[in-house]
Amino acid sequence: MDKNSNESALAVRGLIEEGEAFRQLGREHSRKRFDVIVIGAGQAGLSVGYHMQKLGLKFVILDASERIGDAWRKRWDTLRLFTPARYDGLDGLPFPGPPHAFPTKDEMADYLEHYAAHFQLPVESGVRVTRLSRQGQHYLIEAGANQFEAEHVVVAMASYQERKVPEFARELAPDIVQLHSSEYRGLAQLQPGGVLVVGAANSGAEIATETVTRHPTQLSGRDPGELPFSNAGFWARVITPFLFRIVFRHILSVSTPIGRKVRAKLLHSGAPRIRQRRLDLARAGIEWVARTVGVQAGLPLLADGRSADVRNVIWCTGYGSGLSWIDLPIFDDHGEPRHASGLVHSEPGLYFVGQHFQHSLSSTMIQGVGRDAARMVRALHARWRTRGGAQRAPTGQLQPLASPRHSPIVGR
Repeated sequence: MDKNSNESALAVRGLIEEGEAFRQLGREHSRKRFDVIVIGAGQAGLSVGYHMQKLGLKFVILDASERIGDAWRKRWDTLRLFTPARYDGLDGLPFPGPPHAFPTKDEMADYLEHYAAHFQLPVESGVRVTRLSRQGQHYLIEAGANQFEAEHVVVAMASYQERKVPEFARELAPDIVQLHSSEYRGLAQLQPGGVLVVGAANSGAEIATETVTRHPTQLSGRDPGELPFSNAGFWARVITPFLFRIVFRHILSVSTPIGRKVRAKLLHSGAPRIRQRRLDLARAGIEWVARTVGVQAGLPLLADGRSADVRNVIWCTGYGSGLSWIDLPIFDDHGEPRHASGLVHSEPGLYFVGQHFQHSLSSTMIQGVGRDAARMVRALHARWRTRGGAQRAPTGQLQPLASPRHSPIVGR
């Protein structure tokens, strides 16, 4: 290549680099900047928003769904909450309706939508976050072509984001209908013939109770246990207040030895069934079979060596955290975020709300998420003031954050 050609190539490369620099500058200029960004507008994110409004900071709640409450609307059609309405309201707004009734999933979805409107929370729907990273003293959030920047980020999402299905599921015969519990809506999705429901915790038992009304149904998996009383009976009304207010909030928490022991168990197994007891399942005609361990001749293979001759398989096999979009060094060897009751010490400015057993057993429950949200907002407020934010004089005043000795760093 002669001298003129080299000079031309260098000039073109310079123009390309200059153009990329201008594009990058344009992207940075078009970023939306906030003091705080909350990711997720379910019960956890809305609870954070409720407490954030007291501070007078500029914040926004980003949510991937097109409509607030869609995560509930997309569950199976007959789903009802496991807790009565008196325990289903978020801070500041009781759940409407009879206190002992069990709301439908659509009623819960509509309540969340009304909650956001009632408190005029700044929710941007239809924004799916694809990357969270650090850029200097700020966090950069990417959502497709959109970029957001903030000093503080609250990841307000449940641990149930990424469906889990065994690898061997792909080996099943192609004419078998397969659905994950998150995809199941109702009986119309199933073809004639037997149903194998894999997973015997709450979702599996609920769905099996429905499918057995039209299809021979087998329930596969170990028994995670059950409540010793009906969640809708007399004893439930007597015991539930004590369970929710004392046991689930204070005794079963990361602050107690028994709470840490229970947490370690529940993070790797299904929670005890709340509505269906084993005797109820048997009376309904559901056959309980061994765990599903593989595939044999295109059919599900059970741990006792038998094959389940079914035409439909519903995988109630749980979820992964689905946090791979967080590009920060905060994860343990199991891919779970390290935090102290939601507070990430290695990333001043990052918080979690809504994670399974985040601080206590009630952290996952609607009636318990508000306490965790208030705790994280207090922590955020303290960090914000320490980093010089007090000069902007926020309007709200919150109670001091609890001592960190009560919040050991936890992971799965």
